[in-house]
Amino acid sequence: MSVIVGVPVERPGAITSTLRRWGIRPRLRNLELLLLLLAAAALTVGWISLASQQAGRVTTGDPSVLMVYVGVLLVIHAAFVITGRRTDQVLLPVTGLLGGLSLLLMARLPQGLATQDLGSITLGLAPLQLFWLGLALAVLAVLAIVVRNDDWLRAYKYTWAAVGIGLLLLVFVLGDPTNGARLSLRIGPIAGQPSELLKVILVVFLAGYLAENRTLLARASTRLGPISVPPLPYLLPMLGMWGIALAVVIVQRDLGAALLFFSVFLTLVYVATRRRAYVILGLALFLAGATALYFLFGHVRTRVDIWLDPYVDPLGSGYQVIHALYSFGRGGILGTGLGAGLPAVSGTPGDLPAIHTDFVFAALAEELGMLGALAILALYGVIAERGLRIAVQAADDFRALLAVGLTMVIVIQAALIMGGNLKLVPLTGITLPFVSYGGSSLLANAIIVGLLLALSDRGVEPPPPPSPRRRFLSRGGSR
Repeated sequence: MSVIVGVPVERPGAITSTLRRWGIRPRLRNLELLLLLLAAAALTVGWISLASQQAGRVTTGDPSVLMVYVGVLLVIHAAFVITGRRTDQVLLPVTGLLGGLSLLLMARLPQGLATQDLGSITLGLAPLQLFWLGLALAVLAVLAIVVRNDDWLRAYKYTWAAVGIGLLLLVFVLGDPTNGARLSLRIGPIAGQPSELLKVILVVFLAGYLAENRTLLARASTRLGPISVPPLPYLLPMLGMWGIALAVVIVQRDLGAALLFFSVFLTLVYVATRRRAYVILGLALFLAGATALYFLFGHVRTRVDIWLDPYVDPLGSGYQVIHALYSFGRGGILGTGLGAGLPAVSGTPGDLPAIHTDFVFAALAEELGMLGALAILALYGVIAERGLRIAVQAADDFRALLAVGLTMVIVIQAALIMGGNLKLVPLTGITLPFVSYGGSSLLANAIIVGLLLALSDRGVEPPPPPSPRRRFLSRGGSR
């Protein structure tokens, strides 16, 4: 302890001094800690309610799964504090609350719905989901802490796109067929869907290309009837890369991913150019493509017919949608309570198939009610608000477009699956981010949130200076 003008001053501790020598200055994150504690309290109440309903008396049951999960969130918060990153303090608590709701649902469901053998240990649905959530949160934290600049993303956009498309093509050779489609790639005991990773890679490519050529793309020089389009040499590489990815996904019959890619592509093009003509042209192409797919692919025609009238075959193709609607009706405003809804999921009448993947929103809406469903919707609204805020505060076009694209991936994906459960849109087969069971989906969405956190850091390295060519094009566009 030293004395300055008669006032005792504590010297920094050894750990703090060491961190400062490494350029790390710890910084408190009070808002994030408060929100994490509120999320932990809400999840604890939900766990007690679920355990008490299952036991028939007030009890906490075995809270080890929830305690481990909350501990992982607090460790990540401590890592953020120690490293001193000035990143967004809302995204982690919101993501953690969505993952906690997923754990509550997986603990409610029969554990045999998904299992994984790890040596002599067999993990059931809830422990397996905890494993993937923990791994996803670790990836999120590493990206948020380690990523200090985006050169490795913007400089290799074509390489990333080629890797993503290569993974999809590899599925044709080594993929596991599911319902007539090859969607998963298995390496040893682990299987995943490359389309989940492709949605991140495609956003990186589109953001890089649009940021580099937005001035030329915004200046129309060719007319196709009443619509003005930019020079084709600048438009074709972007359309070609996107078209290849979309065609591969359509051939694989993963139409949910195809619709997601198209929506994100159209959003980024409009944000970069602010030309409504591109939106009109894109919607026209979408309607033409959707009509063609309806007549070319039987499974597309089946999904559209189910969407229009599921009661034509209530015990067959329309079974899932009908019982999802029944789940919303049974939940009412306040819900049946955690553990008090959802049939046994054992093949008996009233069961909801694919309840841990495609219909998690209907399952939670039954037990949490309309208010709970609106709360889940609000959580995705918060992710949208924080992501767009990060985009507005970005230092350059690439970071702004990247933040918009990553945010729209989560928001559009959530909208598609919730709309499918409510029969507002046809079922697409994609997952609800951070809530549905699935390792590849959790990891891909964790990468998205981790990159958003890295982009939100107010102390991140500045973007590289523009090249002479880009500076000349920018001046020409302004004039």
